[in-house]
Amino acid sequence: MATGAIGQFLAREFRYACRRCGRPVGSEELHALVPVGCRIGYDLLVRVGEAFFLESRNNAQIVEDLRESNVKVCRSEVSYLARKFVIYLALLHKSMRTQTKDFLCLNGGYILHLDGTCEGESPHLISVLDGITEIVLDNVKLPSESAEGLIPFLQGIKDSYGEPLAVVTDMGKGILAALGEVFEQVPRFVCHFHFLKNAGKELFGEENETLRNRLAGHGIQGILRARLRTLHSRLAQRPQGGDTFLAGIETGDLVHLRALDALAQLVVRALLVWVLEGKNQGQGQGFPFDQPYLGFYRRLIAASSFLAERRDSSLFESTADRRLYRTIRDDLLAVARDSTLRKTADTMHEKVQVFDRLRAAMRITLPENKRALNDDGEPCTMKTIEKEVTKFKGWLYRQTKRMKDKAYRRLIGQLDTYRQMLFCDPIVVATEGGKIVIQPQRTNNILEQFFRNFMRSYRKKNGFQAIERMLKAISEDTPLVMNLKNEDFMKVLLAGKSNLPQRFADIDPNTVRRQMSRSTQQDKTASARLKKLVNAPTFLQTLSCLATRKAS
Repeated sequence: MATGAIGQFLAREFRYACRRCGRPVGSEELHALVPVGCRIGYDLLVRVGEAFFLESRNNAQIVEDLRESNVKVCRSEVSYLARKFVIYLALLHKSMRTQTKDFLCLNGGYILHLDGTCEGESPHLISVLDGITEIVLDNVKLPSESAEGLIPFLQGIKDSYGEPLAVVTDMGKGILAALGEVFEQVPRFVCHFHFLKNAGKELFGEENETLRNRLAGHGIQGILRARLRTLHSRLAQRPQGGDTFLAGIETGDLVHLRALDALAQLVVRALLVWVLEGKNQGQGQGFPFDQPYLGFYRRLIAASSFLAERRDSSLFESTADRRLYRTIRDDLLAVARDSTLRKTADTMHEKVQVFDRLRAAMRITLPENKRALNDDGEPCTMKTIEKEVTKFKGWLYRQTKRMKDKAYRRLIGQLDTYRQMLFCDPIVVATEGGKIVIQPQRTNNILEQFFRNFMRSYRKKNGFQAIERMLKAISEDTPLVMNLKNEDFMKVLLAGKSNLPQRFADIDPNTVRRQMSRSTQQDKTASARLKKLVNAPTFLQTLSCLATRKAS
């Protein structure tokens, strides 16, 4: 056995049977240190779990840390202990649902934020979080965000914690249908960020796709990158000239730059870098708030005009410089002459301006802010926002020419459809301390940020960007570990005990074993041996032969 305080030790337990009932009685002190039938103590289990999930330490680091405490485990055992930690924590949460409900009632109730995440073919990890206390209430893994799968999950939330004061979520049809079924009388609000995201895609998503496909057809990005690599290799032989050029640009002292050797190459290289950076000029909010293809195209056209205006410039005097000029000009000319690209870009630019007016009316995701995905909107009353959006809709209605486009009519339709879900009045609730006013958040960022932090910890620990494999492997209760950072809620979970190991000792180890066995069986849908066999080139012929013999 092993604990953090003692290290590894050998324990012999004498169990005595009660003469009256025959029930065996063992050492309470030993059982408070180590689960029955296990060798790793509760304190080490918690230590591994917190290092794994909260500190983002990998298995090798945890093994080394335990070795310093005279505890020997292997890397695979660390993963096993981390999974076991989650099961203990989940069982503790479930046992404290009544106390959690009482804790939520201190704030007048809870505001349900629901969202999910997935990647590739992974299942959807759905989490429910209280927007007031930021406590993760429950989680589930489902094949999709369909109403059929979500209704039983939400019914469990309702049975455990009662009806929420309000619900904030994205615009998924399955999610909205399930919420309407389970929380029919509860005010439901859609996230302003998600609404705008959906509205922008509906408004100019087709134009964006056309730009992407046409630019890819020209292969212009790859061509310019190849030209840039060539220029980099040429100018690498003159690093001092490059440094002087950059210093002159930074200080604005351009007079001395005209005497530089290879000035034409330096100018063209800077121009190409500027063009390629056109795809990275957004605020990090993603499409449609950022328009990388439109930005890239507009810089391509500007660069083409720049070169056209300098056709007879002294900048390109030598034969080599003239050849470079013609090469880059011809690269850009095919894009500049593409009439479909030009018309699409003009249409999209006009629609982006309308979209920006809607963003300004809703006071969120404004182009000039720097909050990126953490934007919760500008401080403003909901009545003011509703008034500004109504004015925007009236303005758009009067644009007779624009309203001939189905995309603008769809935008008006969305504003009408989701009107009741966009503008929420403050909620007044009665508590033991008197009436309090609660304003539901107008975004689902609290859960979006939760998932980003959750996934970032895994990427930090494992060093890979794709999380599809992780989402398939982890327990659905894993997000509960984020509650360990909530000091107020931890007091509820500890229930008067000094620390988490003491609380884990209150949980039946046999229940944990059953949960571990069930989770392991769910993960092993196909053995490694079976997967190896089915990947053999002759596997289908083997099955065919087997089926034929069986039939005969």
